[in-house]
Amino acid sequence: MTKTAVVPVIMRVVMGIIFLVHGIAKFQMGLSNVDAWFSSIGIPGFLAYVVAVLELVGGIMLIAGLFTRYVSALFIVMLIGAIFTAKLSVGLLGNGQMAGYELDLGFILVTLYLAVANDPALSVDRFIMSKRTA
Repeated sequence: MTKTAVVPVIMRVVMGIIFLVHGIAKFQMGLSNVDAWFSSIGIPGFLAYVVAVLELVGGIMLIAGLFTRYVSALFIVMLIGAIFTAKLSVGLLGNGQMAGYELDLGFILVTLYLAVANDPALSVDRFIMSKRTA
């Protein structure tokens, strides 16, 4: 594996871990609490469950490299939604009460790269593709 192949693997696994931990945190807080917070900022409460499951399952899938492009695309949509619904009003760096959207922009860039990258090294996706061509 080349140096340039290692970096996307690290990006994919780290993003997977970050989203997995965020999903676990939502389940530990109690999804009803997350639902209530979503509702308090004007987001339909049921989306708390969608986001928590996406973060948990999608994080695991990114770590494994399973359907990386699709999962990354879903994360991009989720992150853009978070920026426009919850974070845009507090600014790029936040307001002292809530974080801004600078980290979300970084995550969008990483997941955008994962969504369009060609070579899914060390991934279930690569294993599946090699089975199809054989």
